[in-house]
Amino acid sequence: FVVCGGASTWGWITGWWLPVGLRDPAFLWAPCKEFPHLSFHRSSWLLLAPLLTPSVPVITAPPCSLCPEGAHRFQWIGNLVPEFGISSSHIKVLSSPAEFYELLKVQIKSAKQRVVMASLYLGTGLLEQELVDCLEETLEKSFQAKGSPDFRVSILLDYTRGSRGQKNSRTMLIPLLQRFPEQVRVSLFHTPNLRGLLRLLIPERFNETIGLQHIKVYLFDDNVILSGANLSDLYFTNRQDRYVLLQDSPEIADFFTELVDAIGDVSLQLQQDDTVQMMEGMVHPYQGDKVAYCEIANRRVMEVINSARTRQELLHAKTFHSSQQGSSLLSQKGSQASRDLKPEPDTWIYPLIQMKPFGIQIDEMVTETLLTEAERDARIYLTTGYFNLTQAYMDLILGTRAEYRILLASPEVNGFFGAKGVAGAIPAAYVYIEHQFYSEVCYLHQQERVQLQEYSRAGWTFHAKGLWLYLAGSDLPCLTLIGSPNFGYRSVHRDLEAQVAIVTENKALQQQLHQEQEQLYLCSGVVSSSTFEQPNRYVKLWVKLVTPLIKNFF
Repeated sequence: FVVCGGASTWGWITGWWLPVGLRDPAFLWAPCKEFPHLSFHRSSWLLLAPLLTPSVPVITAPPCSLCPEGAHRFQWIGNLVPEFGISSSHIKVLSSPAEFYELLKVQIKSAKQRVVMASLYLGTGLLEQELVDCLEETLEKSFQAKGSPDFRVSILLDYTRGSRGQKNSRTMLIPLLQRFPEQVRVSLFHTPNLRGLLRLLIPERFNETIGLQHIKVYLFDDNVILSGANLSDLYFTNRQDRYVLLQDSPEIADFFTELVDAIGDVSLQLQQDDTVQMMEGMVHPYQGDKVAYCEIANRRVMEVINSARTRQELLHAKTFHSSQQGSSLLSQKGSQASRDLKPEPDTWIYPLIQMKPFGIQIDEMVTETLLTEAERDARIYLTTGYFNLTQAYMDLILGTRAEYRILLASPEVNGFFGAKGVAGAIPAAYVYIEHQFYSEVCYLHQQERVQLQEYSRAGWTFHAKGLWLYLAGSDLPCLTLIGSPNFGYRSVHRDLEAQVAIVTENKALQQQLHQEQEQLYLCSGVVSSSTFEQPNRYVKLWVKLVTPLIKNFF
């Protein structure tokens, strides 16, 4: 039955009270104490119901029945975003910054049609200049070649981070704009929340706390690299992150090209003289009406998501019907038909977008549902370079039944370690947040089920984020999340984020993902009460007092 009261509607379903139709996606499932004997079979559809908002597609249908037999249990994600089925042979998991950097250069040099790169910023060192030189070389070749006049380079960065200092991302890219004005586009996203008096008063660097373009996607023709790494020398040398290459995946490449284009359309366009201007007819992000700007941005991004979802559903149906004729086709045309048929997909890619300033909360919804759905004896390995989980994520980790192994940065490998000024206290703030969470775990006697581990590696910093899901009884993960979100307040509420859920039935790819997880966790130690007694874990009183006030900004 359903009870209506004020702004919320609550439904009673087999022993659980479920909030229905709330606009706030944060939720906490708690069994009804009056009826402890009743059991609750949790369904993805019930879990998603209270999370839906007008900014995302409403789930009205059961999982797609066109998927091949034995398809994975995560098809419900496809009711929110496009589902891309590919062969696991097209996926490669990278392990090191150097491998990532070399791959970027190789892919740029071999691109024939497009290079699309979204990042927080582009650094200004020699390694970054080498990347720009690779772009210039490829543009020059395409300009001279009659066969490829349509080659394009599109770069999306954050305005505030990309404008920091006299030499910055903008000055690095202006020579490309000047030489190839028809082929190069540089878009600088400016959050609509930094405006008016706030924009005038907050100094450089600190203005980046209000909101950023944080998506990291690098694609070259039909090859896509998804990562949490930025285009900076640290990320090419000794800052550990995660990276996955999706090869020969035109549908996925088209989707991310369209997504970057959509964000680029509502961003400031860098000009050859280092000025910026909006596209004609577009509402300005900080001078124009904020509500109108956010509505336009929401519409542009959701058009990309919904149109890709429709395309994939049609493609899925076409593939299903053609596969029914496969055996007769093979008998008629023999080996030639066999060569023409693409390998059956055994892996599914779901792009998860989070842009709370625009009212888009898909990544948050899916992540919360995955944490809620994980059954007893399932294992979730979750990693973040900046441990500052939202309250909803913490409640779910502490209140659900799966085992958690959470990997975070020790103070020495935190990206802010040794920074000048106030930023130098940020690692101590993370220690304080970590200690508070660990104390809560101990208070609830959850130390066996929820374990914290700190990454430590001499001369390195830690920036990896994502999760690996191991179903109960399995030694290999069947799902991973990889991309830009850190699972913190900023990722959920302030910044533009994107990651993908990779779901696979292929044992070889599962093994790759397992090895990636193991390699990261091997450089870690388990957190205990004695961890916080070490001298380097001392947190000054002023940091303890200030952290609750500013934790939503870093």
